[in-house]
Amino acid sequence: MGKLTGQVALVAGGTRGGGRGIAVELGAAGATVYVTGRSSGSGRSDLDRPETIEETAARVDAAGGTGIAVRVDHSNPDEVRTLVERITEEQDGRLDVLVNSVWGGDPLTDWSHPLWEQDLGRGLRLLRQAVETHIVTSRFALPLMVARRRGLVVEVTDGNTARYRGSFFYDLAKSAVIRLAVAQAAELRPHGVAAVAITPGFLRSEAVLEHFGVTEDNWQDGVAKDAHFAHSETPAYLGRAVASLASDPDVMDKTGRALATWGLYGEYGFTDADGTQPDWAAHWADTLADENGPLGDPL
Repeated sequence: MGKLTGQVALVAGGTRGGGRGIAVELGAAGATVYVTGRSSGSGRSDLDRPETIEETAARVDAAGGTGIAVRVDHSNPDEVRTLVERITEEQDGRLDVLVNSVWGGDPLTDWSHPLWEQDLGRGLRLLRQAVETHIVTSRFALPLMVARRRGLVVEVTDGNTARYRGSFFYDLAKSAVIRLAVAQAAELRPHGVAAVAITPGFLRSEAVLEHFGVTEDNWQDGVAKDAHFAHSETPAYLGRAVASLASDPDVMDKTGRALATWGLYGEYGFTDADGTQPDWAAHWADTLADENGPLGDPL
């Protein structure tokens, strides 16, 4: 029996990437996982990518859990309210893990221009997609955890420090997600519910593999294009970090913190899908710190 057998999780933004990795690994630990997003077998989102929530749910099943795919636009409060009402009815009001992993901001990110030269509409849309969706989801899902006085909220971000992330709206979104964890932790602490932010290192998502022209089977061929790719990690690594947190009876000790895969594998002992333990912070210290400054300090 998995450590999370009998528990219920909601992974908002579980279609692909880190969200998919988290959903599958929660399933591998025995959880029932509601996998939500806009990309479904019934129609793609505006990202127009092939991954679907149904595929993720099937992978949750194959891993040993129970996957339930529900098409939801998390920017629409009515759809999120309906989702939570469904979970309440089907699971007798139980929700143990909420993962806010909605992103979809890659095509909206401008890496080439400063704020005053960017398209304001695109930038504000990125913030609504990457931050407002998390707020809407927590607003409706948190009462289930508060009522039972237990649970874990996970805010998925990129980076866990005050470093500037290279583009104004991208940086603001990823920093704001960390603050969402801090704020939720402060309000949830009296109710026995933990909230954390977590970041992967160099994540080999479907889009990243596509960018390098490789698959997960031959991903190391991409190192010829970027030597840092050798230190990348799969979405399963992030998923195993979250599953470890969800099964930790002392997770309240970490509430309000911004965590990382590289800071958790030593404590919990999980590995990546190939048995390795990538450590992006160590690689940064060895290779990138001279050029970019320490990973843990703001520039």
